[in-house]
Amino acid sequence: MRLQRSPALAAVLIIITCVCAFYTTAAINIPLEIEQPPTITAQPPSSLIAFPFDESFPMTCEAKGNPRPEFRWTKNGQEFNHSVDPRLMKEENSGTFVIPNNGNLTEYQGTYRCYASNTLGTAVSQEVEFIVSNEPKFPKETLDPVKVDEGQPFILKCDPPTGIPPLQIYWMTINMQHIQQDERVSVGLNGDLYFSHAVEKDSRTDYCCFASFPRIRTIVQKTAMSVHVKPRARDSSESANAILERRPSLLTPPGVQSEKQLVKGDDLELECIPEGIPTPKVEWVKIGLGLPDGAEVENHGKLLIIPRADQKDSGKYMCKAKNPLGEAVHYFTVTVEEPPEWVSEPQSQLSMIGTDVLIKCSARGTPEPSITWRVNGVPLKDSPAANRRIFDDTIIIRNSKASDSAVYQCEASNRHGSLLSNANIMIRNLPPMILTKDGEGYFAVESRGVTLHCNAFSSPPSTITWSKDDSSESVEGSRFKIHDDGSLEISRAEKSDAGQYTCLAKNTEGSSNIDAMLYVKDATRIVVTPEDQQILKGSEALLSCLAEYDESFSHDFELVWEKDDIEISFNDTVNLRYFVEDSVLHIVNVSHGDQGVYRCVARTPVDQDEASALLMVLDVPDAPENLVLSEHRGRSVKLTWIPGDDHNSSITDFIIEYEENKWEMGKWRELLRVSRNQNSAVLRLHGHVEYRFRVYGVNSVGAGPPSKPTEMYRTPPAAPDKNPENIKIEGHLPHEMDINWEPLLPIEHNGPGLEYKVSYRRQDVEEEWTEHTVKRHSFVVKNTPTFVPYEIKVQAKNNQGWGPEPRIVSGYSGEDFPSTAPDDVAVEVMNSSVVKVTWTPVHKDKLRGHLGGYRINWWRLRSLVDSKKRHGDKHMLTFPGDRNHATVPGLTPFSEYSLIVMTFNGRGNGPGSHPINFKTPEGVPEKNPVFRVTDVQRHSISLTWTPPSEPNGILTGYLLEYQLINGTEEVGALQTIDINNPKTSKWVLRDLEPLSKYKLYLRSCTTKGCGPVVSEECTTDLETTSTLVPSLDLSESASTPAPSTPKPHKTKPTRSSIAPLLFNVSLAASSSFANISWISGGEHAEFYIAYKNKREGHWKISEALNTSLTSHTIDGLEPETEYIVRLIPISRVDNYSIFEDVIMTPGLASVHGGISTQGWFIGLMCAIALLTLIVLIACFVNRNKGGKYSVKEKEDLHPDVESQGMNDDTFCEYSDNDEKPLKGSQHSLSREIKAGDSGDSLVDYGDEDAQFNEDGSFIGEYGPRKEKRVSAEIKAPVQTPA
Repeated sequence: MRLQRSPALAAVLIIITCVCAFYTTAAINIPLEIEQPPTITAQPPSSLIAFPFDESFPMTCEAKGNPRPEFRWTKNGQEFNHSVDPRLMKEENSGTFVIPNNGNLTEYQGTYRCYASNTLGTAVSQEVEFIVSNEPKFPKETLDPVKVDEGQPFILKCDPPTGIPPLQIYWMTINMQHIQQDERVSVGLNGDLYFSHAVEKDSRTDYCCFASFPRIRTIVQKTAMSVHVKPRARDSSESANAILERRPSLLTPPGVQSEKQLVKGDDLELECIPEGIPTPKVEWVKIGLGLPDGAEVENHGKLLIIPRADQKDSGKYMCKAKNPLGEAVHYFTVTVEEPPEWVSEPQSQLSMIGTDVLIKCSARGTPEPSITWRVNGVPLKDSPAANRRIFDDTIIIRNSKASDSAVYQCEASNRHGSLLSNANIMIRNLPPMILTKDGEGYFAVESRGVTLHCNAFSSPPSTITWSKDDSSESVEGSRFKIHDDGSLEISRAEKSDAGQYTCLAKNTEGSSNIDAMLYVKDATRIVVTPEDQQILKGSEALLSCLAEYDESFSHDFELVWEKDDIEISFNDTVNLRYFVEDSVLHIVNVSHGDQGVYRCVARTPVDQDEASALLMVLDVPDAPENLVLSEHRGRSVKLTWIPGDDHNSSITDFIIEYEENKWEMGKWRELLRVSRNQNSAVLRLHGHVEYRFRVYGVNSVGAGPPSKPTEMYRTPPAAPDKNPENIKIEGHLPHEMDINWEPLLPIEHNGPGLEYKVSYRRQDVEEEWTEHTVKRHSFVVKNTPTFVPYEIKVQAKNNQGWGPEPRIVSGYSGEDFPSTAPDDVAVEVMNSSVVKVTWTPVHKDKLRGHLGGYRINWWRLRSLVDSKKRHGDKHMLTFPGDRNHATVPGLTPFSEYSLIVMTFNGRGNGPGSHPINFKTPEGVPEKNPVFRVTDVQRHSISLTWTPPSEPNGILTGYLLEYQLINGTEEVGALQTIDINNPKTSKWVLRDLEPLSKYKLYLRSCTTKGCGPVVSEECTTDLETTSTLVPSLDLSESASTPAPSTPKPHKTKPTRSSIAPLLFNVSLAASSSFANISWISGGEHAEFYIAYKNKREGHWKISEALNTSLTSHTIDGLEPETEYIVRLIPISRVDNYSIFEDVIMTPGLASVHGGISTQGWFIGLMCAIALLTLIVLIACFVNRNKGGKYSVKEKEDLHPDVESQGMNDDTFCEYSDNDEKPLKGSQHSLSREIKAGDSGDSLVDYGDEDAQFNEDGSFIGEYGPRKEKRVSAEIKAPVQTPA
């Protein structure tokens, strides 16, 4: 029933709507505890198809209500009592019944509807159509053959049977071969087969139409059809294949225009199948607009498809079929319609008694849907009510009463479908009923939100208030919000929010309340998160995860690890390689399967935190696959492959290797390297070889495994591709020229019979090439002039022919010795140990060969201290290249030398220049070879020494220093005595402390400064005693009394800055290394350690070392070899070493223990030791009696304390390598060394391009001599006779 709405009614309707909205609760969910009409909760679909392979077909109908609903069904609008049919299966307290597939289902076919009713109303389900599918069949029929003239169109009808869509049509032969379709032959939408014109090949007897129904899994076949094409008669003027041409016309659709209607969302399909000769082509347009986006043209242009059409696809379309003779068109008027769709669906309502109730229902669709109202399943007109009115799409119930409660149905329908909606209208006044459980506990996390629920049901709606801890005041604040459903939301919870909350629901009918407890906990937080990792396969991955959480959850906290969203079970035998220790996930022996995203979840009962990391497993690339050889072109072939997995590290290169079976069978060699973006390569190969190939990839992890090798590939023989390389021309004799070259590798022969053709000619004269063929890779040219230029070329040849034209190289014939010495040789003295030598170079015509360089030979004639001449050993330095000067280092100061210069070439040395004599200036002296204590008293120590073996100048005296040490870290001041008489060899130190230990230092001096120090330690006696020792004539002044020590005075001589900072330097050697150790003096400074083979070799210097260290190891030594070891100040300004020693490395032990483990050897050693002990005892006895050694005279001439015996109970020790004062000393041990003076040093005096090539090392051969390391002990304090 429709009423024309007037403006006045519209105004009234708006006012009522506002009032009802205030008092009505829409879309309510009424608890079942309250009486209410039924609500449909489950219903069947709009159609239910009975497929033959399904066992049963449920007709679902479920509903809720209070009282419990009862169910009934209608079929085709008539009552259907499903409970009396024994074949139907029913469910208790349910409206659902099941139709079993065990008989004839046709009687159940129809349209069903379910009704659920109780005392308050009736709810209605939507209609469901139960469709029983019949088996589709083509009729049995006899079809006459189709006869058609050649060139004429014809159609084969399919007329498929009806069945459950979708339907698919196939045209095939009796042998199941598809009929070929093209622009001339095609299948229409109706299933017919269209031929635009017949040709002779269309004649056949087995055209079959197959109809497929996929939903019922059925395919049916029509009786085969026969077609006979009658060839057209041709006169002599026509060609054999000529057919009369014809303008286009349409086989389908008929006429000029047609209409097409479809439902929104379906595919729009428009079809035009033309006929004509030549076969027409079809074009599609939309009038006024282009074809929509997504439009598709299929079936050789004859079918236009627009997927999922909607309203905008409505309009006029045209198809045009054209050939050279004309065109045919057809117009389609397309209308896209829609099934009903809700605009305003009626909603269930709970309203107060006495209010006005509005029920609105509207829908749209094409055509426009019709609206039908029902109440409790009965048409509205059959259930009148005085207070109910209909205004267009709205029902108004005025001044509603409890009896107006009912279920209203609104159904919107058009030809494309229908919609049905139930609206439960309840008119009740109810006090509040709180559905949320009383005393509920809630856990909140600090700084996060929490919601406390209070779901209240009432009519009219209740007012909800929340209070805390029995307070009558409602909670307030920006963090507190009460929602429409009564729940309390607390934002950013604080610890003070914990407590008891009360929800009060109140309306005009009454009130109700519940309590809730809130607990606020610390947030769970992951403080150490796992990090993304790239890890090598086979290694161990470590993923850390450390969390903080509320201490009250100590027993409920869990830390869970997940991989790719699946929890890792650590008790699973599959995951034995996974374990957690100290909050770290260990993955042992990582494999490719371990790659993925790992998530750490820290969980408590109230919250959780999580962090994830990506674990990528790196590995070498997998082997390439599917190697294929193609494009065989003799000595080239194309190799292709499929790369293997790169395992997260991009492949950088592919390496192609080959194996050949002739020269190196079983050995794979690299042939080619290609970049990562290639998976093929053309291989250039040698001739007369059988190859196999393989490929492997390389990434940042390394090289992957190689692929499987290819099949064998044999190349034909060919001439050599290359000639020999690295041709060398040498002349070992003056009249010969040796020609050598690198021979071709066997694989480069390219075939059998390899030979070389050697061609040569002089470069400085015009002459023809001289040629020789050889099989070896060298040739000697005899009877050549001395050192003249030649041109040479070498060409390869085999049985297949000659190699490429060879490259010409130049060289010289044999050399002879230089014929002239350098002229104008001059010497410039640089300092006491270095001179600069200059000369005029030898002219190249006199060299008679390639210039090798120049050599300088020199020898010492005499020391300027001693006028007696004596020739020293000759020394030589070699300086390569063309030069006119050189520097000669390592000379002895204050000496006269002689020197010659010569040139050399590859043959040898030329004659030497005239000798040049020169003298070196004074330098500082060498060490004193002997420095010893001869007598020790309570307050004095007597000393004696010998002058240095090399004074390196005129001795001016000695520098004697001493200090109190007493074995403590704090030592006494350094006392200095200048001895100005160079002939003095004895001294007595007086006014010393009794029973005190002193360290004594001595240096010899010239006008250039003082030399290296020697030292000794000694302890004064407690009482004055006198013990005599054999007197030694140590110098020519030995008979003079030893001067007494004057009162100590302080001096400030210059010395090494490192010396006071090292103590107790010692060496220990093994067969291949030596360890040098020391005690630091406290302050930090740097120095070097230098060492060399004593027999031969050059100095090797360590990196800079610091005195704060305690030791350094020298590696790479040879067994049974003597080495010189020095400590050098880093500044090198002192021009002397602060420590020097000679060590001997022991030999290697025998594999079987050596001779030292043999019994006879041990016995022999014991016997020798016993005899040695007896001899020493006899010597000591003789010495205590005051006797002299049998070698006394020899010792007077060459004092060597090492040859003297020592007594274990002496207080004095001698050490010439402890060249430094101890910690606490205030003065250095040397006098000022003048700038420019030179001692034995590692400083490189040569030019930058000089090469020192000599019989020994640079410093070892040309520096000052080394003293022997000596030590001495004097038994008891002695008094030296004056």
